[in-house]
Amino acid sequence: MNIAELLVEGVKKHGGHSAVHFGRQTVTYDELNQRVDGLAHGLGRLGVETGDVCVLMMPNSIEWIVVYFALAKVGAVVLPVNFLYREGELTHIFRDSGARVFIGHSDYLEQPILTMKTLPKMNLRIALGVTDKEGFVPLEELFADEKEREFPICPVKDEDIWAIIYTSGTTGLPKGAMLSHGNLTSNAMTVAALRTTGPNDVVLGVLPLYHIYGQTCVLNASLYPGLTVRLWPQFDDKELFDAIEAEQSAILIAVPTILNRLLALAGSRPPKRSGLRFCISGSASLPADILNRFQEKFQTVIYEGYGLTECSPVCVENPHGQPTRPGSIGVPIPGFEARIVNVEDEDMPLGEVGELIVRGPGVMKGYMNQPETTARTLANGWLHTGDLARMDEDGYFYIVDRKKDMIIRAGYNVYPREIEEVLYTHPAVAEAAVIGIPHPELGEEVAAAVVFRPGQQITAEELQRFVKERVAPYKYPRKIHLMDELPKSHTGKILKRAIKLEEM
Repeated sequence: MNIAELLVEGVKKHGGHSAVHFGRQTVTYDELNQRVDGLAHGLGRLGVETGDVCVLMMPNSIEWIVVYFALAKVGAVVLPVNFLYREGELTHIFRDSGARVFIGHSDYLEQPILTMKTLPKMNLRIALGVTDKEGFVPLEELFADEKEREFPICPVKDEDIWAIIYTSGTTGLPKGAMLSHGNLTSNAMTVAALRTTGPNDVVLGVLPLYHIYGQTCVLNASLYPGLTVRLWPQFDDKELFDAIEAEQSAILIAVPTILNRLLALAGSRPPKRSGLRFCISGSASLPADILNRFQEKFQTVIYEGYGLTECSPVCVENPHGQPTRPGSIGVPIPGFEARIVNVEDEDMPLGEVGELIVRGPGVMKGYMNQPETTARTLANGWLHTGDLARMDEDGYFYIVDRKKDMIIRAGYNVYPREIEEVLYTHPAVAEAAVIGIPHPELGEEVAAAVVFRPGQQITAEELQRFVKERVAPYKYPRKIHLMDELPKSHTGKILKRAIKLEEM
């Protein structure tokens, strides 16, 4: 099943229904599909062929969606890239992927132009809004002047690669996860079936579509059942807050940073009403304190889930229509299995901490050009997530921490997330990140970087005492560093590797 058939299914169900709102633009399902067909014809005439790896490097927009599905109909392979990446980041991705086609935006061409000077193979270059940029075909010229016939969707096998998504990881160069049409269509259809939705629901799309979370949960899982996506070029807390007040039946797909920012805004500007039916939180662990306060403030429910780029991405989620369990990522979604294992891949006793491994229809084919890393990650037929977790007696999973983030202090294991949960319960704390720093005698020491809420100010020593009273003596942070903001990824995930605290 070609992933473009998800859009076609939406057309069959709700052809005249609004598919996407973006700024002042609105397109129906019929109109969106006609644009996709028109561009698919244009791409074919230009020379884009089945199997060509095509960079898609633009901000969120209706055009992004049109290019995405047009490439699928042609049978090409899409390579979504963050439009803010610099030359150094792009060089590895472009070379490693063997991309032949570049599709970008006129406002974000400086860095890819520098990169492509040494990449003669990438000779088909297209951009939206170009007028005087040498060597780029204007994207607008590829659309037919008048409506053309329907474009026949390129037939594919489930295992045929549709997307290459580069994951940043914690060390080394990004790895290109190869995801098939079967991976992404099955994940989108399963996620859509999990969530109780109706045609009048509006999905609030502030996540970047170049990220797999945005592609599956905002775009594909919404268009397949015929929902309306209200799309923004980027996250703006005030605009999103206004939309939550204005919409009658909204679904928010979010990361913890977005929920935290909305909650902070609600502290000074309580919502007049909330149109949120429910929220999905993923990408990073959601502190229980934020979950509970957000649900109360916005009169909604948050279903926390878990996924990885390598899983297309959703593999575990709290069941919809049932009471959620704060702190739990839920249970495996249909088609997926999950286990907690030790270093020998043996199952851990119930309730004990081990590595979370999963398998199911969304799991990638492997990493591009990295057979050894692929073999390690997919050892014994299971995807090894690198996350430490535990499972309760009802089969619900709880992320404890990243395997690589665990701090070993004088032989004792300290899980940063546990300490972060305590920090978030302090009324002055807006954001917190706990890391291990080198110590000459203990091996590692516990340290924390903290951002206060506006108008709140206490000393590091006071905050340290607060934590010390609530955890075992070896766990509390001996060093607390106060910061104006924490470094974050493009999806709002706190980047612990970018936090630099001195050694003890």
